[in-house]
Amino acid sequence: MSDRVMTKADIEAAEHLQHAHVEPKDFISRYIFSIDHKYIGKQFLWAGLLFLLFGGLLAMLIRWQWAFPAQPVPVVGKSLFPQSGGAITPPAYNTLFTMHGLIMVFFAITPLMIGAFGNYTIPLLIGARDMAFPKLNMYSFWTFALSQCLVIASFFVELGSAAAGWTTYPPLSTNVGTPGNGQSLVVLALFVTGVASIMGAVNYITTVIRFRAPGMTWFRMPATVWGLWLTSILNLLFVPVLGSAGILLLFDRHFGTQFFVTGAAGGIGDPILFQHLFWIFGHPEVYILILPVWGFLIDFMSFFARKPAYWYKGSVYAMIAVSVLSAVVYGHHMFVSGMSPLLGQAFMLLTLVISVPAEILFLNWLHTMWKGSIRLTVPMLFALGTVFVFGLGGLTGIYLGTISTDLYLHDTMWVVGHFHLTMASAAFLGSFGALYFWFPKMYGRMTNETLGKVHFWFSVIGVTAVFCGQLLAGYNGQQRRLYDPFQYTYIQHLRDLNKYTSYFAFALGLGQLSFVVNFFYSIFAGKKADKNPWDVGTLEWTECESPPVYHNFDKVPIVLRGPHEYNNPDVLAKTGRDWVGQSEQLPGEEHGLDAIAAE
Repeated sequence: MSDRVMTKADIEAAEHLQHAHVEPKDFISRYIFSIDHKYIGKQFLWAGLLFLLFGGLLAMLIRWQWAFPAQPVPVVGKSLFPQSGGAITPPAYNTLFTMHGLIMVFFAITPLMIGAFGNYTIPLLIGARDMAFPKLNMYSFWTFALSQCLVIASFFVELGSAAAGWTTYPPLSTNVGTPGNGQSLVVLALFVTGVASIMGAVNYITTVIRFRAPGMTWFRMPATVWGLWLTSILNLLFVPVLGSAGILLLFDRHFGTQFFVTGAAGGIGDPILFQHLFWIFGHPEVYILILPVWGFLIDFMSFFARKPAYWYKGSVYAMIAVSVLSAVVYGHHMFVSGMSPLLGQAFMLLTLVISVPAEILFLNWLHTMWKGSIRLTVPMLFALGTVFVFGLGGLTGIYLGTISTDLYLHDTMWVVGHFHLTMASAAFLGSFGALYFWFPKMYGRMTNETLGKVHFWFSVIGVTAVFCGQLLAGYNGQQRRLYDPFQYTYIQHLRDLNKYTSYFAFALGLGQLSFVVNFFYSIFAGKKADKNPWDVGTLEWTECESPPVYHNFDKVPIVLRGPHEYNNPDVLAKTGRDWVGQSEQLPGEEHGLDAIAAE
């Protein structure tokens, strides 16, 4: 929709396009096979949190192995590893780190950030009554749920679950490297969750293009919508690449094809082809998981610094630039695979270039906070923590984007520390900040501030200590994926560093109990939330109750301004507030509903 003056026909067209669905009366249609974006968002939230717990417990087992190699795991060891007296064996360790990575990336953070917040917030933020394709939305969740079932099933087949690393490189992921059906089930799960992601992407893209409320021009959208929309475009373009790689790998495993089988396995395929396919998707995936967080940060910094977002359009253009460039930097993951030096130099240059728009975003966040009236709410604390860990991760990534340093650091713990800070920690903290922010809208109750701040400090200190410890270990030469690193003389001096890092990891895990208590207590007994507890002007807080009615809006709102109108002296004089709603008509304004209808 352009910036032209709206007509009465525009408003009538929006009302007709966004017709309200009839609210279902039976339990199954309302809560199980729901087509309401808000319930589907909650379904993704619960599914993501469940697998976040699952992936986190796997991480605790990995950290135990690095701190106390081959020693029995306390409490649960004999139940999980009875044949070894409770100790983690090398095959079990391979499964642990493989499934930890895959679960966290595809089955925990993705449904939390994109499935839950994308579904729940996009229609509310743009003034829509639902997604463009409500039934497709329902199919998306249940397809994703099927993929989670496949992951769980993989742990119960003979020889266990996948064990070829989260990148599933051949020949490790072929029948030669990982026999049994566990690896196949996980690869199939990746394909199925990819189908769910494509369904969601089609829905999000169409909804934002077609269902924005009258007056909701592109640069009046909250940055959260921009982040989720750009993420959806990347999903639509690049998830099929990963899906095709997975299908070809399954053909190799079960139908005798030789796309990736070569060498000692007796095939004529090319395992490096899989690496190309994986990273053509895999590097955009980094931005698929961080773009929504960037959107959260732009909005939260403005909301809680009580200032307009600094150079909002510049931040949006920076996110667009990163989205475009993300498609042409994947080769820096393959500097050690025998790449042509000329091609490697091109990928190195593009990798360094993509840091420029990311730096613009970083500086804009700092400018927004500068001299602001900062409110240190729990969502704002998590936003600040996200900025901090993302800055650490971004700086450490420069060494991996440069060929000369990457050759040394590539297969070390430095890589693990870097991508956990950049992608995992930033996505982790950003998702929790978003959850605390929109929890009152989802459940109509406030979370406990004290427990939320306890959760924040455990989380931000924990992830910083754990992953900076991994950076130090990697810089000192510790390779990743080693079952017992200390069998090697040159790594033995890092034993204490690994122990202390593991202690911080255990504290990080225990700190999440404060969130669990807060989450369940707040749902059932938390203080009832006001309609707009954060004093912000976006549509979900000014035009909807908490929680919203089934059809979101009785009348599709008319948007008069952007989402970051704070600390305007004119607004203060007219309303006595330091904020104004996006659809709020102030005295003396000429472009309100009455003026439009009169035309």
